[in-house]
Amino acid sequence: MSVSKLLEIIDEKKNPTVVGLDPMLSYIPDEIIEKAVKEYGKTPEAAGEAIFEYNKAILDSVCDIVGCVKPQSAFYELYGFAGEKALARTASYAKSLGMYVILDAKRGDIGSTAAAYSAAYLGETDLFGSPVSENLYDAVTVNPYLGSDGVLPFVKDCILHDKMIFVLVKTSNPSSGEFQDVTVVSGDKSAPLYTLVASKVNEWGAAAMGSASYSSVGAVVGATYPQQLGLLRAQMPQTLFLIPGYGAQGGKAGDIACAFDKEGRGAVVNSSRGIILAHKKAGGDPKKAWHDAAKAMKDDLLSHIGL
Repeated sequence: MSVSKLLEIIDEKKNPTVVGLDPMLSYIPDEIIEKAVKEYGKTPEAAGEAIFEYNKAILDSVCDIVGCVKPQSAFYELYGFAGEKALARTASYAKSLGMYVILDAKRGDIGSTAAAYSAAYLGETDLFGSPVSENLYDAVTVNPYLGSDGVLPFVKDCILHDKMIFVLVKTSNPSSGEFQDVTVVSGDKSAPLYTLVASKVNEWGAAAMGSASYSSVGAVVGATYPQQLGLLRAQMPQTLFLIPGYGAQGGKAGDIACAFDKEGRGAVVNSSRGIILAHKKAGGDPKKAWHDAAKAMKDDLLSHIGL
């Protein structure tokens, strides 16, 4: 199962970190921008080329330390087809380096549309009677707000095509509690909404265990809510967590330690701006800045989880 592949990469690198590739043109070193504009003019094609070259340089700098990356689709969709092409090129290049690729797309819709999204990212597309798959992504984030018929197509493709999903459960953003923390009644019990979503994740994940100790149905749980993180770990012992919010959003390694099991497994921790903007803070050689930031994050996490 895909979750086994991710766990193997974590063990090989001795590192549970994920680099979030959320590029903005203002983040990219001048020399990369200037080269792209010289070749393509001030066009979406230049933006796409600059984004890919930026991502490629980051990946080359951190791939010896980090085994997993998470591009956020919105930052590529900004530039239309040229941005989508940059996303595909980025995913393909990361996989050529042996890295695990999580697409952060947060898809969720009614059953037939969810099935189309899942086929696009994880499964196969019927092309005039022949199944076709680009196989760019190992996992995708999923929004469960529409209920089971918006998630089960993804679960099916995880099982059929050796992929993984991460379902939004308790997200890291400040306003997440507006809905996720609301107390709801289910039968004769009342509980915060996010705990009911966690129960469904357990249910969906039971069908996607394979031979791994964790399910291919994972959960997104933010580093910025450490108390809830600990409660959810107890509630979902066989669910791998994708933890955003470390670093720039305020999450700390000590807050995240409760998400890991006694072997230092059970979660991957994302940092985006903390790594991809390191060159802005450090100055000098950007590649060294990205590498050093990735190494510092790894060391920080390992000092608390003992992988």
